[in-house]
Amino acid sequence: MLLDFTPVQWLLAALAGVGIGVSKSGLPGISLLHVVIFAQLFPGLASTGVVLPMLVCGDIGAVLLFRRDARWPHIARTLPPAVVGVAIGWGIMRWAQAVQLPAAKFNPVIGGIVLVLALVQLGRNWKPDLFARLPHSSAFAWTMGLVAGVTTMLANAAGPVMGLYLLAVALPKEAFVGTAAWFFLLINLIKVPFSAQLGLITFPSLAFNAALVPFIASGLFLGRAVVSRLPQRWFDTLILAFAGVAAMRLLGVF
Repeated sequence: MLLDFTPVQWLLAALAGVGIGVSKSGLPGISLLHVVIFAQLFPGLASTGVVLPMLVCGDIGAVLLFRRDARWPHIARTLPPAVVGVAIGWGIMRWAQAVQLPAAKFNPVIGGIVLVLALVQLGRNWKPDLFARLPHSSAFAWTMGLVAGVTTMLANAAGPVMGLYLLAVALPKEAFVGTAAWFFLLINLIKVPFSAQLGLITFPSLAFNAALVPFIASGLFLGRAVVSRLPQRWFDTLILAFAGVAAMRLLGVF
């Protein structure tokens, strides 16, 4: 794997590594960058396993940078259903492998879900009283956690989903990043044995992951610098905009 890449492919992989770091340190919508790049470099379900250890690396770095800002009640509400979602996603992936179904077939469904969630949040921004109690209900937390679990297992695309949840519950940007960091560290560690069982994590893929660690680290610090300078309103707007762009890409609009 390490010797087969062209210089252009290595450049794209390095850019995706920086994107992982930036997405983990405050701008989860940037995750669209590495999802698209690695899907091109590793077609099919393989990309989810290749990317997972790098996501864990980024999660560890984000936790070290923002560990004091996490809001644990939100993690406690969304993590259990997310674990259920991971198990469901694993089952879907086993079935997809058995019938040789391309992973991209799931993208429109994921994109549609993200788009609906983004439109609901946009409506709430326009009319704050619209669904005012919904974000704080147990049903909403369970639904978002479940969707995040399924989408993260199928396509490592839970960033926009959790971003919209944390935006809906109106967390300040530092608490947003800290809560997301702990949530994704825990859920991605839970995903590791599932991906290993599917044969998606191998020694060659881990060697590839190790080569990109410096780029992930640089992205973490870049993301933290950007977020620290963003006003809260701009931060919220970017999260919503990134979710919309991610939905459009998953739907195949571009």
